[in-house]
Amino acid sequence: MPAAHSVTPHHALGDEANRRDALVRASAKLHREKGFKTTTVRDNASAVSMRSGIPFYHSANKEEILKAVMEQGLIQVLELTTHSLGQAKTSVDEFCALAQTHYGILHHLGSDFIAVMIYEWRHLPDGHKRDIIALKDRYDGLWHHTWSHLIQQGLLGGLANSQAVIVCEEKVARLLVLGAINYSVTWFKEQHPTTVTAGHWINCANARWHFF
Repeated sequence: MPAAHSVTPHHALGDEANRRDALVRASAKLHREKGFKTTTVRDNASAVSMRSGIPFYHSANKEEILKAVMEQGLIQVLELTTHSLGQAKTSVDEFCALAQTHYGILHHLGSDFIAVMIYEWRHLPDGHKRDIIALKDRYDGLWHHTWSHLIQQGLLGGLANSQAVIVCEEKVARLLVLGAINYSVTWFKEQHPTTVTAGHWINCANARWHFF
């Protein structure tokens, strides 16, 4: 008689995924508040009352948890940005959607992933960095597409008379804008979270466009 294979119930797999998600979110918050060096694996588990733990917690070290934080943040921002771009009708609309989503992912309550990537990147081992860079390149590609169209249409920069000029201007513009938005995590303090709506980030995005 063949040996019976053990099958993990679907609800158990769902519970494990939920606990893993809770652990990663709690880790992101701790890393943003305390920093990577002073946050322990035990801190991460305690933050979500994970007494029995999950396989990911038991097998992961600090660096693997840090990678999971950055990975989840980039996957989230890719999904949100792709959805926002789908609503845009012009290249300027696309820029505003990109900027609005990036502001939001940095500052919405409980959204600590990208801020952690900005501050704690140096602590990630090179092997893990390669995986994160692959995701980041996909996100940068969304910005590259929009910036290139704005330059080609004469809406940004000087007259681009060659592909080389477009590539150069696009890279400078992208790094300048993303650098400015990312730096907002050092000074923006949300005094009344319930009063900061999507409209606030739309205004920020529009202001960024008019600045350029």
